Amino acid sequence: MYDIEKSIGFLLAKAHQRGWALFSEAISRYDLTPPQFSVLAFLWQQDGLTQTELSEKAQIDRTTIGGLLDRMARSNLLERHPHPQDRRAHLVYLTEQGKRLEPELTGLANEVLKRFTAGLSETDKQQLRNMLEILRGERKNDATTAA
Repeated sequence: MYDIEKSIGFLLAKAHQRGWALFSEAISRYDLTPPQFSVLAFLWQQDGLTQTELSEKAQIDRTTIGGLLDRMARSNLLERHPHPQDRRAHLVYLTEQGKRLEPELTGLANEVLKRFTAGLSETDKQQLRNMLEILRGERKNDATTAA
């Protein structure tokens, strides 16, 4: 008999739902969603990305990211500027307000992550990161590449 409660897919989905709910609740007072936070976080790392680059990094489809960026621009978190070499593209930059949120929101994200992973050791967390990277296809499993 198939045990759904032990299924990796089911467990991953439920863990994702719990993490999303914890984080959504924490950032709701900023009128942000987790995908909007991810856009901010990528721009904190590298301001001036194109919409396409943000779409790829955040793994949000191009249509969805357009609406997301529109809402964030209306909230004065970012602005778009024409690309100097590609008239079809726009570069996305944080506003001063978007930049000012970084310390507070990254601190909040770290606190939520601490709550979410409270039952895991540092070794467990690193192993979990490694496994998730493998499942996402970001890297190979060292055990399978050595064989």
